[in-house]
Amino acid sequence: MSPLYRALSYTILVLFVLPASAQQASPADTEPFGEVIDVRVVNVEVVVTDRDGNRVSDLKPGDFRLKVDGKDVPIDFFTEVRDRQAVAAPAEGEPVAGPASVAPGEPVGTSYLVFIDDYFTIPPRRNEVLKALAADLPRLGPQDRMAIVSFDGARLTRLSGWTSSAGELGQALDKAASVPARGIDRITELRSYLQSEQLLSDVIDQPGGNTVSTGATQLDPINQRALNVGLSQQQVTYGKTLAGQIEIGVSAVVSAMRGAGSPPGRKVLLLLAGSWPFSIQSFLAGDGLVSSSRQLPDGEQLLRPLTSTANLLGYTIYPVDVPGVETEAASADSFGSSGMDRVAREQENHGTLEFLAKETGGRPLFNTSRTAVLETAEADTRSYYWLGFTPSWQRNDKRHTIEVDSLRPGLQVRARTNFLDLSRNAEVAMMVESALMLGNLPGATAMPIRLGTLERKKKGEVRIPVTLGLPVDALTVVPIDGKYTAKLELRAAAADIKGNRSLVPMVPLTLSSDKPPKPGGYVRYDTKITVHGDVSHLVVAVYDPLSGKISTAEVDVQ
Repeated sequence: MSPLYRALSYTILVLFVLPASAQQASPADTEPFGEVIDVRVVNVEVVVTDRDGNRVSDLKPGDFRLKVDGKDVPIDFFTEVRDRQAVAAPAEGEPVAGPASVAPGEPVGTSYLVFIDDYFTIPPRRNEVLKALAADLPRLGPQDRMAIVSFDGARLTRLSGWTSSAGELGQALDKAASVPARGIDRITELRSYLQSEQLLSDVIDQPGGNTVSTGATQLDPINQRALNVGLSQQQVTYGKTLAGQIEIGVSAVVSAMRGAGSPPGRKVLLLLAGSWPFSIQSFLAGDGLVSSSRQLPDGEQLLRPLTSTANLLGYTIYPVDVPGVETEAASADSFGSSGMDRVAREQENHGTLEFLAKETGGRPLFNTSRTAVLETAEADTRSYYWLGFTPSWQRNDKRHTIEVDSLRPGLQVRARTNFLDLSRNAEVAMMVESALMLGNLPGATAMPIRLGTLERKKKGEVRIPVTLGLPVDALTVVPIDGKYTAKLELRAAAADIKGNRSLVPMVPLTLSSDKPPKPGGYVRYDTKITVHGDVSHLVVAVYDPLSGKISTAEVDVQ
C-alpha cells in the first residue's frame, strides 16, 4: 500500500450537536450505554456421499454426530433438502424445524453472491469466467437468486442486487466484463521483483562473487543459502506489499457478504479470485529452502477473517481459480523463474482456494473447471442436510471447531469446520468497514455531505473540510447531567485514483445540547479530515452504538 495512505486524521472545528430522541426523559446521572447480546443459531450445511461419490438421502438426525470443540452437542434443527426441496419432517421427538423455517415439500432456493476480484485478475481470463457464468444463468431455479459485486482494490461496486432475473444478471455480468481489471499491475510488481532477484543472482554467480565471507571461513553459495534462515530485505518488502493487498481483498469480500443483507435459503459465495498465495514466504522462496521463521503473515492469518465471517453468516465458498493454467510463454512470472518455481507459485495460489473451500464446506474450482462455476455450485447445493445448533454465545472473539460425522459406516461428510463467537466491538468494526467499502449498507441511512476547499499542507498532506448532515432519526440522545447527549463513532476511508486505500481509524464523538433536536431533521457537523496524498474518493460512516444504526456518505473529491 502506498505510504501516502498510511493514516487519516481528524480535526474537529465546529460542532452543532444534536442527536435525536423520540422520548424526552428527565436528566439522569448514569450513562445507559451498553452492549446488546442476541441469540443466534449456527447453521451447518452437510453434504453426505457414499464411497462412489453419490449423494446419500433419507438420513435422520440420529445418523449424525455433531461436535463443537471436541464435545458432543445436540442438533436443535434438522432439515434434509433434496433436489431443492425440503423433504418430510423427521420422526416424532426429533428436531423438525430447519434453520430456513421451511415446511416439508416447500422449495428451498440458493442465494449466490458473486464477488469479482478486479484487483488481481486480468480482463481476458476474468471475462472467460464471466462469459461462462452468464451462459449458465438458466440453471438458476425458481427460488434461486443472485447478487454481483466487483472490487478494484479501493471500492466495492454493487453491479446487481438480489434478483432472479436472468436478463438483469446477464446485463450486470456484461457490465462487469467491460470494467478495467488491474491484475496487470500485480503482474508488473511481480516481474519487477523477479527481475531484481535475477540481477542479484547474476552478481553472486559472477567470477569472484560466488563466495561469501563469514570472517573465519569462506562459504560457497549453496552452503550460504542453506544457512540463510530468513528472507532477504527485498523479499520481505515485496512480501509485505503482497500481504497488504491480500488483506485488503479479504476485507472487501467480508464487506460484500455483510453488505448483502440476509437473503433467504442457502447462501453461496462464488469467489472469482486472482492469485492469492497461501504462504507468501513459500511463494517467494519457490523451489528453494524455506525458513522455519515467519517474517510474513501466512495464509491462515490473512484468510481467517474471510472464512470466519462466511461461517458466521452461513456462506459456503466456491472459490474460482480465475487465472487458470499459465504456460511458460504467457506466464506473468516467467522472467527469471524456473519451471519448478512457477509450479510452486501456482500450488500456493491453489492452496488458498483449497483452504477457503475446506473451511466453509465448499469446493475449489481449478483450471478447466473454472468455467463451470455455476454448474458445479448448483449441482453441489441441490441436495444436502441442514443442521442447526444454538451455542452459548460469549462475544469473546473465540473461534470454535465444528465436526460433523456420519454414524453410518462408509459415508463421507463435508461441512464447514468452525464458527466465530464475534465480540460486539469486532462486529461493529466489520459493519462500519462494510459501509465504508460499499458506500452504504442495507438499512443504513444516507447522510448529506459537502466538501470545502482543499488545503495543501507540508509533506504531501491534504486537509479536506467536511460538513455532514447527521440524520436525527438515525441517532439516539439520552439525558445525562442535564443535557441531551449522544455517543457516536465516526470513521472514514479515502482512496486515490490508483486504488490505494487509507486506514479507517475510529474517532469517538460525544455530542450534547441543552435541548433535544426535532425528529426528521439533520444536525450539522463540521470537521476536517487530513490525508497524505491525492484523495479521489471519500466515504464517511457514523455509528450510533445505542441503536446500532449507521449513517453513511460518499463523495468524489475534485
